[in-house]
Amino acid sequence: MAKKYSILLLFALFCGLFFTQCEKKKEKKGQSVEESLRTPPAYSADSAFLFVKAQTDFGPRVPNTPAHKQCLEFLKQTLAEYCDTLYCQEFTAKAYDGTELKSCNIIGSFAPEKTKRIVLASHWDSRPFADHDAEEANRQKPIDGANDGASGVGVLLEVARQLSLKSPEVGVDIVFFDAEDYGTPEGVSAPEGEWWGLGSQYWSQKPHIPGYRALYGILLDMVGNANARFRHEGFSELYGRSVINKVWGTAGQLGYGDVFLNATSHPITDDHYYVNTLAGFPMIDIIHQEDYTGTGFPATWHTLNDNIEHIDKNMLAIVGTTLLAVIYDEK
Repeated sequence: MAKKYSILLLFALFCGLFFTQCEKKKEKKGQSVEESLRTPPAYSADSAFLFVKAQTDFGPRVPNTPAHKQCLEFLKQTLAEYCDTLYCQEFTAKAYDGTELKSCNIIGSFAPEKTKRIVLASHWDSRPFADHDAEEANRQKPIDGANDGASGVGVLLEVARQLSLKSPEVGVDIVFFDAEDYGTPEGVSAPEGEWWGLGSQYWSQKPHIPGYRALYGILLDMVGNANARFRHEGFSELYGRSVINKVWGTAGQLGYGDVFLNATSHPITDDHYYVNTLAGFPMIDIIHQEDYTGTGFPATWHTLNDNIEHIDKNMLAIVGTTLLAVIYDEK
């Protein structure tokens, strides 16, 4: 089954590449060379969805499991096809219960020679406990993490594919953080410490290039549900208000003002928090938060229902199209 799916995935991506190349050959009359360079390529929702599904087909991507190792190889090989330089940052993280997690941050660099850079990030691991599942019997089971993790990675893999076809004027680094979602389960006591975002903590203190800096970063987290709405997350406003203005303004110009809402939401200790406080440059979080669920997140959050059935192609395209517009608008 896995082999059959891989063939379908490659065929779909080939078709996307073929049609994109055909579109590139069309002349755009009345458009200057500079305008043409800064026009973003067309984002493929189908391709992004296949990238999400490819991850969930491995099963829960929990550190120290076969599915985690298999997905790691898939992400490394796929990102390497598109980027100029691939970095694999292997490290061992200690979880809240003392478990040693064999982990790896994956970094794909585009135009590494350029000093003006943007970071795009998401976490690629999935939660080992469905601790918010409605069924108590499920709460010790690992989750697929289709939305919580895989959706952001899928969006960024399609962004990477587009970057490989048409270079923007700035350098871009795509970072897939590991060991983000192994935090203390609901109702469990743990020693004092920072048990979430272990991969981003590691990268923020030991980046893939010593002294690495970027103009700004954009983190994606839970961007695949059909009803997703993105507000100004609290820490994003605190550390990166100008970046929020840029991204939300771009989304509004594209007609996505009903998805990217100009309203403030609660601060979340997500991967971007450690980039802001440890790496020292602004990173914002595009994250789906909800008021009606009682958790502050979508109803599928940290449950077995966080699966591919709840991923919406259109939402992946809205987020990906917005990112490409932001990237190609940079001079």
